[in-house]
Amino acid sequence: MKRFIPFMKSEPVVSVVRLQGAITNGGRGLDDVSLAPVLEKAFTRGKPKAVALQINCPGGSPAQSSLIAARIRRLADENDLPVVAFVEDVAASGGYWLACAADEIFVDESSMTGSIGVITAGFGLDKAISNYGIERRVHTAGKSKSMLDPFKPEKEEDITRLKGWLEELHGIFISYVKSRRGDKLSDNPDLFTGEVYFGRNAIKEGLVDGLGHLVPVMKDRFGEKVRFRKYGEKKSLLSRFGMSMMQDAVYLAEDRAAFARFGL
Repeated sequence: MKRFIPFMKSEPVVSVVRLQGAITNGGRGLDDVSLAPVLEKAFTRGKPKAVALQINCPGGSPAQSSLIAARIRRLADENDLPVVAFVEDVAASGGYWLACAADEIFVDESSMTGSIGVITAGFGLDKAISNYGIERRVHTAGKSKSMLDPFKPEKEEDITRLKGWLEELHGIFISYVKSRRGDKLSDNPDLFTGEVYFGRNAIKEGLVDGLGHLVPVMKDRFGEKVRFRKYGEKKSLLSRFGMSMMQDAVYLAEDRAAFARFGL
């Protein structure tokens, strides 16, 4: 009741936002549109002293990573609030992009961070359909419209173009990390090669700031009476009662595959 009594000092509040799962361009994962109202509330409700991000994310869409990180920075600047990230199992690739939106990054000794790179993957099915006597027929207006068709043999010019796109995205990713981490980063030539680093080595390379967990770090900073207010997406009634089982199963398979790249 103390916080409702006029003229009495209330306990400090830290908003906590959990960023769990792969970053997607819509669906069950993390995306900018879904997180927008969650982040807005976290930064503006109840006069918080800081916003803490609990991150457990193996990466995903580069564009959504950039949009979410930009939203976090914009809200932090508008509300003059510090943002602190706490990495659980992994903040890799796009997950590390999100972590870099924070002013400080803390990890567990076994947390994995980094993987500053870009990846694309698929399957070549041209030989599979030929075994069944199936012929692929594609008609386009524009010579690049059918590039990388999985049902047709790869073309060298398509691979060259794709590698150019990946290099461009990689450069954007590197620039963002450098803009956020600055002189903290080491001069290790492997830092931007997609390599991953555990707790203490991540500190050594300047990817993160220290070892620490959310509650003790925030209590040390704001006192033993600090309160934590958690914010997250609300599941729909159908989702809560398992009425979208097929979609959930697909997302869980994709999410698990993303985490599996890091041995989790």
